[in-house]
Amino acid sequence: MKPEQTTVLVPRHSLMTRLTHWINAICLGVLLLSGLQIFNAWPNLYWGQVGADSDHAFLSIGASHGQGALQGVLRVGDATIPTTGVLGVSSVDGQAVERAFPAWLTLPSFQDLAEGRRWHFFFAWCFVVNGAAYLAYSLLSGHLRRDLVPARAQLAPGHLWHEIVAHARLRFPKGEEARRYNVLQKLSYLGVAVVLLPVMVLTGLTMSPGMNAVAPFLLDLFGGRQSARAIHFITASLLVLFVLVHLAMVLLSGVWNNLRSMITGRYAIEESTIHHD
Repeated sequence: MKPEQTTVLVPRHSLMTRLTHWINAICLGVLLLSGLQIFNAWPNLYWGQVGADSDHAFLSIGASHGQGALQGVLRVGDATIPTTGVLGVSSVDGQAVERAFPAWLTLPSFQDLAEGRRWHFFFAWCFVVNGAAYLAYSLLSGHLRRDLVPARAQLAPGHLWHEIVAHARLRFPKGEEARRYNVLQKLSYLGVAVVLLPVMVLTGLTMSPGMNAVAPFLLDLFGGRQSARAIHFITASLLVLFVLVHLAMVLLSGVWNNLRSMITGRYAIEESTIHHD
C-alpha cells in the first residue's frame, strides 16, 4: 500500500464572510485615498487640544526651499528627513508645488477638501454598516468563537514561536492544518476587527463637531480632537501595513488558491489516500 496525495476542495469561507470581505476592501481603498486628500489640507499631527498655527506638530509633511528648488521633507519631532519628492512636493502642470501626498494617492486627484470629505464620509458609513453586519453574523453563527478565537494550546509560547519561525521560513500549513486559520492569522484578524477598526471609527467620529455634541465623552476618551486625529492617522497606517503583509502572504502561499477561496468559498488542500497495489 502506498500513500498518494489527492487534491480536494474544502469549504473555507462562508458567503457572508466573502461578501463583507470584498465590500471592506472597496471601502478601505476609497477611505485611504480620500483620507489622504483630507490630510493634505492640513498635513500636521498634534497631541491634545492643540493644533493652531503656532503649536508644534509631532509629525508634519511639507517642503523647504533648498538650492533654489522645493524639496519635500518629513518632520518627526525635532528630526527633519528629506524625501524623494513623493512626499511634500508634487508636480502640478509642470510646476513643483507643496503637497503632502501626490495626486495619484488622493481622491479626488486635485486638491479639494470638500470633495474628499464627501467621498470619505459616504464610504465610512458603508464601512460601518458592513462591519456591523459581519460582527452580527460572526456572533450569531459562531464564526467568531469557532474560527477566530485562538484555542488555549495555540497561545502557548512554544506554539506561537513555532508559527512565527514557520512563517519566516515561508512554510505554510498543508493538508488538514490548512482547513483552519493558524494562530497568527487569528490574532492578526482579531486585532484588526476588535481593536484597529473600532478605534479608527471612534476617532473618526471624535473629529466631528456634531458627534462631540451628541457624545462628548469621546473627546475625553481620546484626549481631544487633535489627539483623535493623530490616532486616526496612526491606526490607518497600521491598517495599511496589515493589508500589505496580508497581500504578501496571499502571494507567497498561493495566489489562485487564496483568491478562489475568497470568491467561491472553496480551498484546495492535499489529502493522503492509500493506494492498494
